Amino acid sequence: MTTQQTQEAAILEALRTVQDPDLGRDIVSLNFVKDLRVEDGDVSFAIELTTPACPVKEQMHDEAVAAVSRLDGVTKVTVDMTANVRAVDSPEAGKVLIDGVKNVVAVGAGKGGVGKSTVAVNLALALSRCGGRVGVIDADVYGPNIPIMLGISTQLETDGKKIVPARSHGIPVVSMGFLTKDETPIIWRGPMLHGVVKQFFHDVRWGELDYLVVDMPPGTGDVALSLSQSVPVSGAVVVTTPQVVSLADSRRAVAMYKKLNVPVLGLVENMSHFACPSCHEESDIFGKGGGETAAEEMGIPFLGRIPLYQPIREGGDSGLPIVDSEPDSAAARGFLEVAERTAARVSIAALSSPESVVTAS
Repeated sequence: MTTQQTQEAAILEALRTVQDPDLGRDIVSLNFVKDLRVEDGDVSFAIELTTPACPVKEQMHDEAVAAVSRLDGVTKVTVDMTANVRAVDSPEAGKVLIDGVKNVVAVGAGKGGVGKSTVAVNLALALSRCGGRVGVIDADVYGPNIPIMLGISTQLETDGKKIVPARSHGIPVVSMGFLTKDETPIIWRGPMLHGVVKQFFHDVRWGELDYLVVDMPPGTGDVALSLSQSVPVSGAVVVTTPQVVSLADSRRAVAMYKKLNVPVLGLVENMSHFACPSCHEESDIFGKGGGETAAEEMGIPFLGRIPLYQPIREGGDSGLPIVDSEPDSAAARGFLEVAERTAARVSIAALSSPESVVTAS
């Protein structure tokens, strides 16, 4: 071995002490270390994570710097933190990949009124704020509220070949709400629903996306079946409130996704508690902690809890989601935590996918 090769081997060995806590392996065996360069005592390399929404990014950076700095002869360590989101799965029989889209993430609920669309919108914006390339499909064809929540009033256009999605808050969006008047009810049977869901996936020019967030209709109906049959789905996020009735319906939703072979990424407890802005005391209006307990009982991850906070509702009504309008609020931080944990679950699933094997540079 040359001196250069010996130095590089020593550096890689030192970096084996740095673990990705979500994936449970060191960054060298995960092939995260890229572009390693050694010049005299200066060492530089990149750590390529599987998501820009990694909650321990800074921790891993500091651990890597410390590990390499301890080696003899090293005077300077420069680490560039990057990300390359992997796709979870290759298409199964009858399912077609969406051009440019790496991961489809469904956001569903066992019943209406639990804030599913609010979670979907803020999850998408939180992933985007972390650096992810994100799009949104409003697949709740009977109650398409995403245009209101994102402040969009438009008609979809085409470029002669595909539908051009609307854009809001920096992300592309399609919705049945762009195709009908506000007061027009959607009275469709299953085959028509299946057709529009397929069109939203395959006839839209999405561009390059890391995550395509799909706001599902509540319950266990035709759209979920169409989704599972049309495209490979990286996983589903199920939204609940702490109430016993909501939790019971959430269990049915989780069971549905499992039956459709859609991985359940985890459970979100929305409207978890009310923090009084005057006295700062918490009131458990709908209860608290039921979602975490239910997730543990069902053997699925708990992704986080979102408080009952008036500006969340006001932002949804005015087209200014809380993640953008009050990014430093406790509610926005709750959505960011949900986004980070969701991205981590997608990364874990991608690690075991045969299509996502990466090689060292």
